[in-house]
Amino acid sequence: MRIRDWDRNLKVRLFGEALINITFWMFFPFMSIYFTESFGKDKAGMLLIISQLFSVIANLMGGYCADAFGRKRMMVLSAYGQGAAFFFFALASSPWFTSPLVGFICFTIAGICGSFYWPASQAMVADVVPEKDRSSVFAVFYTSINIAVVIGPMIGGIFYENYRFELLLATAFSCLLLAMLLSKWLRETVPVQGNAGVAHGKWHEFLRQQVQQYSVIVRDRIFLLFIIAGILAGQTFMQLDLLIPVYTKDSVGRQTLFSFGDWSFTLSGEKAFGLLISENGFLVALFTVLVTKWMSRYHERTAFIGSSIVYGVAIFLFGQTTSIWGLIFVMALFTFGELMTAGIQQTFISKLAPEEMRGQYFAAASLRFTIGRMIAPLSITATIWLGYQWTFFLLSVLSFISAVLYMFVFQQFEKKRTKMVASSSS
Repeated sequence: MRIRDWDRNLKVRLFGEALINITFWMFFPFMSIYFTESFGKDKAGMLLIISQLFSVIANLMGGYCADAFGRKRMMVLSAYGQGAAFFFFALASSPWFTSPLVGFICFTIAGICGSFYWPASQAMVADVVPEKDRSSVFAVFYTSINIAVVIGPMIGGIFYENYRFELLLATAFSCLLLAMLLSKWLRETVPVQGNAGVAHGKWHEFLRQQVQQYSVIVRDRIFLLFIIAGILAGQTFMQLDLLIPVYTKDSVGRQTLFSFGDWSFTLSGEKAFGLLISENGFLVALFTVLVTKWMSRYHERTAFIGSSIVYGVAIFLFGQTTSIWGLIFVMALFTFGELMTAGIQQTFISKLAPEEMRGQYFAAASLRFTIGRMIAPLSITATIWLGYQWTFFLLSVLSFISAVLYMFVFQQFEKKRTKMVASSSS
């Protein structure tokens, strides 16, 4: 499906969200550095966990609100909320007033608003795009995000240290601009019957039903192991905007990346991390399709186990080098581990799920990221007691354990499938 054939809602969103993502990624990867410097590693880790907990609850409620109050309304309100939060965050980092606590509260509110925006935006795509074309539309939005991950941190690495106030202010105005664009140009797409039906339900009843649906992971032991393995593996790739920026800030000294005669390009600290996160986004945007096709030639077991092993090796190597070129190589390896399972995770979940419970399984599978994201900031606190090298080593061990769990998952899955084939043939 070509972009020129898209519904107007999607065209407006593609432009507006691209602007938001670029400005957001100018400063977001450096937030763990900011909070660590402001509160210390122990408090910063706990505060980031609390922030993620609120976002998880908001994400659970986001689907209900999108159905009950409308996609457009929730997206507009969320964009305005993010704009206001980032505006006050900017004021709390301004030359006239500085308050890391106010900044953290605003950062948390912005995260909550983003968690309400996401389900509504995804539902809108499903409302206006035929099922056969949805994957291509989602792919375009995904590519747009990865382009922002390339451009944003490169700009942020240059300006964040001395111009944080201006970057936050630019993000605030971008969010407010997006809200106005959505308010003026979007039409509501929520089905009338679905909206009416959900609106009569109570929000706390919906939340209770959501939690009850997740009990599916207890009844299916194979799926439970899959979730746990995903949470453990997630402790590596979720450090991309948590531990790794703090490590590069503290450990990477000023180094020359390129030199031509009297001219040289030097990096250190935040600028080095900006380069690394941009490298990750660039490689993801460039090689996702290629690596997915390559991995499709192998059994899913090979991809999942191999991904955990590659993650484990890469996160260990991060703690062994402070050379910029060494970190660039390790980031390439790290990104390869990410891409090994990027295109096959949803397919395997659909195989694990009974047909009549597929929606519940996909919802429960997101726990790999929600729970993983909640506990990942503990790595920052762990560096106080263990130091960077031992913390990275512990994270690599968790990734290797996830590889073992994936091995058990596929062993049990093959046994289960063999029994089902045998019973159906008899």
